[in-house]
Amino acid sequence: MDALTVAGEIAPYVTAAVGAYGTAVLTLATDASADATVGLGRRILQRIRGNQEDPADLDRLEQAVAEAAQAPEDEDFQAMLRVQIKKALLADAELTADIARMVSESSVSFTASGEGAVAVQHNSGVISTGSNAQIQR
Repeated sequence: MDALTVAGEIAPYVTAAVGAYGTAVLTLATDASADATVGLGRRILQRIRGNQEDPADLDRLEQAVAEAAQAPEDEDFQAMLRVQIKKALLADAELTADIARMVSESSVSFTASGEGAVAVQHNSGVISTGSNAQIQR
């Protein structure tokens, strides 16, 4: 799998981990109580962080995590974090393969069941499942 595809696939996990743990996501020890998505995102970020050999690259990654943690719903900060992740993956094919393997081996899945249920990995718009729902802008 190529680096850009992997970067796109891991973004929801990393964002969830940063939203849950803030900057501690980079150093937090394994937490058995963390849900699968957040736990996977934490492990991915820690793997990327541990792979950074250039102190400047490490600083940029940590700054992106800090900014995303301060405003986890801000799409601009999420994008800055994704850029740092893409740079790390594009620079190291072995890291990309390791992280792709982490994602494929994870037990994270999305399931919707029942009337009107919806399962999404990422949504930036409206999802309506109600009868006769009216959405106004």
